[in-house]
Amino acid sequence: MAHDRPRARRIGVMGGTFDPIHNGHLVAASEVANRFSLDEVIFVPTGRPWQKLTEDGGAIPDRTKQVSPPEDRYLMTVIATASNPQFSVSRVDIDREGFTYTVDTLRDLRKTLPDAQLYFITGADALESILSWQDWEELFELANFVGVSRPGYELNASHLATHLRNLPADTLHLMEIPALAISSTDCRARAATGRPVWYLVPDGVVQYIAKRRLYRRPRVNSPGVSAPLKSDADDKPRTSDTSTHRAETQRSKGRT
Repeated sequence: MAHDRPRARRIGVMGGTFDPIHNGHLVAASEVANRFSLDEVIFVPTGRPWQKLTEDGGAIPDRTKQVSPPEDRYLMTVIATASNPQFSVSRVDIDREGFTYTVDTLRDLRKTLPDAQLYFITGADALESILSWQDWEELFELANFVGVSRPGYELNASHLATHLRNLPADTLHLMEIPALAISSTDCRARAATGRPVWYLVPDGVVQYIAKRRLYRRPRVNSPGVSAPLKSDADDKPRTSDTSTHRAETQRSKGRT
């Protein structure tokens, strides 16, 4: 009697700045894993987010956005996911040179997981601009996409209809995650003013933030502490990648 062919492993990929990672990220990953019977969810902290950094690693002046060091964000993600055997953390974006783009993340993971079925987990609002992401046509060949949203969010996807019509029905899914009412922006603001972030981020991350004095506003009696991050929208899973930015960056380096 012929044996059934074993199904391919299903791997979730959750990319983000994770500055800091919070319980909303973890709940979203857990819910998506349950919904799609994922074998594993790989968290991928962004290495050098093009939206917030210049070529030399400094903050973009006109956006005044700062990002915590990659190693801090990586370690917070490791701490946050350590207790769940279904979760793991990859350094693929942290260790790669240059700016971080979603298509590069998926290409690299596809090389190490050639037989797996990938599910890229991102904010539903980011999907509205997916047609402007770097090499967006290839993205749907590399993974299925799961857009997670806060309660009450309505995706404006009418401009995607023509493109999605030619793709398999399971290419794009939307899920509402109540815990995504928590945001990294709010967590940073609370930490900057000394307000508690207990129960918004995992306990170990609370302790890491305190030990490393992340997001603290400089004070006369506290020299040398890190400056707080400005309010921004990087609290959701991976945001969009524009090909225009990459092209301008490459031209500035003299590449074709």
